[in-house]
Amino acid sequence: MAGALIIGAGPGIGQAVAQRFAREGLPIALIARTKEKVAEAAAFIGSLGVRAVPLAADASDETDLRAALDTAAGELGEPDIVVYNAAAIRPDTVGELPHRDHLDTYAVNVLGALTAAAHTMPGMARRGRGTFIVTGGMPEMKPQYVSLSLGKAGVRALVELLDTQYGPSGVHVATVTVGGVVEPGTAYDPDDIAEHYWRLHTQPREQWEREVLH
Repeated sequence: MAGALIIGAGPGIGQAVAQRFAREGLPIALIARTKEKVAEAAAFIGSLGVRAVPLAADASDETDLRAALDTAAGELGEPDIVVYNAAAIRPDTVGELPHRDHLDTYAVNVLGALTAAAHTMPGMARRGRGTFIVTGGMPEMKPQYVSLSLGKAGVRALVELLDTQYGPSGVHVATVTVGGVVEPGTAYDPDDIAEHYWRLHTQPREQWEREVLH
């Protein structure tokens, strides 16, 4: 069983999703920027009785991310499900950020997801199965979060493109769009949000959804 690959496995949604899949017995590869934090998350997953592989990589760095994806596949095999949860979240208004900062933010919010898809989805298509889910957000664009709004709009477009290309081959492509601030004990509790990912992964093909709004 190849298991799940979580990119952006930090506190909140990433770790909640990893724990949700681990409870189903799937081995987990976790990718995050900080080595110590991803190792701690993997240790907890391991305590649930499944194998967890911690990998440190910057999702905005194509070479770094592809190397981590190769390592994960070498450890666990090609993944059954990939979750792209990495995001650069910052408040900014029109004209506030220089182009360089916008490019850096977009590299995390969109281009990392594109890299992950290009690296893993052809294998899923050859096998005729698999799931690729991106954590979305901003169901309504907000002028106080310009770079994030642009990134989440880009993610929605990317999911549509990936679904068009890989859906006919049996790969379920979807986004979980989160409409508020993630916080335990609220309407946006990460454990509640994580249930969407498992449900999407296990949906029969005739019931596939491309976007779930939480």
